[in-house]
Amino acid sequence: MSVNTSERVHPSRSHERELDAARITDPYLRESYERCRRLNAEYGKTYYLATLLLPPAKRPYVHALYGFARYADEIVDDLESSLTPEQRATWLREWGDAFLADVERGWSDDPVCQAVVDTVQTWDIPREHFTAFLHSMTMDLTVTEYRTYEDLYEYVYGSAAVIGLQMVPILEPSGPEAYNRATDLGVAFQLANFIRDVGEDLDRGRVYLPLDELAEFGVSRADLEMRVATPAIKAALAQQVARVRMLEERSRPGIDMLHPSSRDCINAARVLYCGIVDEVERQDFDVFSRRATVPMRRRLAVAGPAWARAVRARRHYGVGGDSTRA
Repeated sequence: MSVNTSERVHPSRSHERELDAARITDPYLRESYERCRRLNAEYGKTYYLATLLLPPAKRPYVHALYGFARYADEIVDDLESSLTPEQRATWLREWGDAFLADVERGWSDDPVCQAVVDTVQTWDIPREHFTAFLHSMTMDLTVTEYRTYEDLYEYVYGSAAVIGLQMVPILEPSGPEAYNRATDLGVAFQLANFIRDVGEDLDRGRVYLPLDELAEFGVSRADLEMRVATPAIKAALAQQVARVRMLEERSRPGIDMLHPSSRDCINAARVLYCGIVDEVERQDFDVFSRRATVPMRRRLAVAGPAWARAVRARRHYGVGGDSTRA
């Protein structure tokens, strides 16, 4: 697996301040949080940029959740591994079972999972969200296509929606409806990625678009594998983009249900992740010849004003999250 968990790591000075703000003092635990932060910074740059809009005391916990997801994803998708799908499924199941057992005992010897265990216990995150995530990761080892959107949703719920549900307690919601809206946003993020990554997913032998909806436009999996953005494929992708935008719009009220110090982080993530489909449109739905990415100038244009608003919110409302540890 390409995620290196053997070498010692030491927090940067800025991350030291974040750990101090979160009152995380145990040296082993601090090292585990630093591993998760580095995974986030290396593999989830847009996500990481959004986390910087959170109060420092909250950032380590969000990094930990990302670290868990990335660690599992590497078991499934490490293209350099010689393991068979069956062997990976066994590895993933054993790793997941060990993690859930560690959550119950409150400690893990795994250098990544210890921070995740601590995050779960600090914020009382339901264990079933992790079970659902691991289920979807296992599906990736055996399922290569989805006939209907309902079939795809089973996978998306566990691979993306529950990531949002895991985060909501850290973001301090004002009511239970925030969880439903977080589900919508997590699904929108994942579907936007699926639209952008059609070519890359084909390289892994997978299609994450509902086959029956593609068929409405006369598009089959074989057509996608030709890797030519035909008018029919463009029309089919436009339908998928419309779903992303519908879910994004439906998620917006949920952001106002979060603690004011958390809102700018999630709003920035919404704009940047859902903005992927804007870039797909700009390149005329050609998802085969180049990868649609949100330009850095756009990221900075979103992050700069959001940073200023986030700082003002912390000063006015308080940062939240500082009372979670004795």
